[in-house]
Amino acid sequence: MTSDKEFVEFKCIEVIQPIGTFYIGAVDHSDLVRITFADRRTIEQERRKVEKYLGIERPLSPFRVEEIQQYVNLVDATFPTSVILAVTSQDSEFDPKTSIMKIRNQEKTAKILDGQHRIAGLVNYAGEKFQLNVTIFVDMDIEDQAMVFATINLKQTKVSKSLAYDLFEYAKSRSPQKTCHNIAKLLNNKNGSPFKNKIKILGIASGKIEETLTQATFVESLIVYISENHMQDRDILKRGKSLKKVDAEESEKLIFRNMFIDNKDEEIAKTLWNYFEAVNEKWKEAWSTKKARNILNRTTGFHALMRFLKPAYLSFNKIGSIINTKEFYEIFTKIDLKDSDFNPERYIPGSGGETALYRELCEKTNLPLK
Repeated sequence: MTSDKEFVEFKCIEVIQPIGTFYIGAVDHSDLVRITFADRRTIEQERRKVEKYLGIERPLSPFRVEEIQQYVNLVDATFPTSVILAVTSQDSEFDPKTSIMKIRNQEKTAKILDGQHRIAGLVNYAGEKFQLNVTIFVDMDIEDQAMVFATINLKQTKVSKSLAYDLFEYAKSRSPQKTCHNIAKLLNNKNGSPFKNKIKILGIASGKIEETLTQATFVESLIVYISENHMQDRDILKRGKSLKKVDAEESEKLIFRNMFIDNKDEEIAKTLWNYFEAVNEKWKEAWSTKKARNILNRTTGFHALMRFLKPAYLSFNKIGSIINTKEFYEIFTKIDLKDSDFNPERYIPGSGGETALYRELCEKTNLPLK
C-alpha cells in the first residue's frame, strides 16, 4: 500500500483543553495503516519513570486483530471513538485558515496512543470506503503520552455481556443473539417455567431472591448450539440473505441450528423448558432453591447441564424435534446424585467443577462425552 503524495491531508477542528491543543479529523483507513506505528516498548526497558511504569500501548493481540478483521466486513461495522495519535511538528502542519492538517506520508510518522488493534484489523480491508476519526497531538512529550494512555486504559468501564445481549432485543432482523435473548426472557417470565425468575434480565429492577443466573450465562450456553460464528450469521441475515442448513454430521454439534434457520425458536425454547423441567423433577430442592452451598442452579451447575444437554438430546436420534419432559427425565433416573451432592466441595466453582459434573453425568448415563 503506497502513495506518491508527500502529505496526507484532511480537514480538522482545533480543540483546546487543559492538556493543551489537539486536533480532530477523519482519515482513510489506508492512510492510517501506512503512516502509523505502535510503540511497543515494554515496562522493563530503561525509559523515563512514567513510561517505565505505564508503557505506551498494550501488546498487539493476534486474537483481537482477527476479531476486528471479521468485524470490519460486517454490514454495520463502525468505530465511533477516536484513534489517538502523536506526531511531531516536523512531520505535521495545521493551517488554521483552511482547517487542513498535513501529516508526512511516510511509515512510522504517527505514533498510536490508542487504537492499534482497530488499525491492524483494517490492514487487509478491501471493502468500501472506511474512515476513522482521529485525535492528533503535536509535539506531545512522553509523560503526557503515558498519562493519556493511562486515562483511557485504566479508567475504562467495560460494558457487561448481559447488557450487550439485552440490546439485541431492539434489532429488527433475526440473529442468533436475538433469538437466545428472547428465549431467556420467555423462560424467565413464563409461569410454570423451570427458569421462572431465575435469570437476571437487564432493565428489570426485580430484586428477586430466586435469581441465580445472568442473562449472559444463559445466552452464551445456548448460542453455541445455534451458531459457530454468530456475528457472521447476524450479518448474513441483516443483508437479507439466507443461512445454509447444516448436514447430519454438523447438526450433532449445532443441535438447534436448523430449527433456528427454520424460524422454530419456540421449539428450541420448548426443548429447553422440557429438559430443565426434568432437572427440576429429579432435583427439586437443588434446582428450585437458592442456597449458599448449592451449585446446581448457579453458573457451575448450569454450564454442566447445558453441556450434558447435547449428548442427552442426541441420544433420542430425533434432531430437529422437541423432546418431552418424560423422555429427558428417564435419562436422569439413571443418575444417583442427591440434591445435597451439588456442593462446592464436590464440584468446585468454575470450569473445573463444571467439567467434573458434566463428566459424571455422562458416565452415570453411559452417554458419550460430546
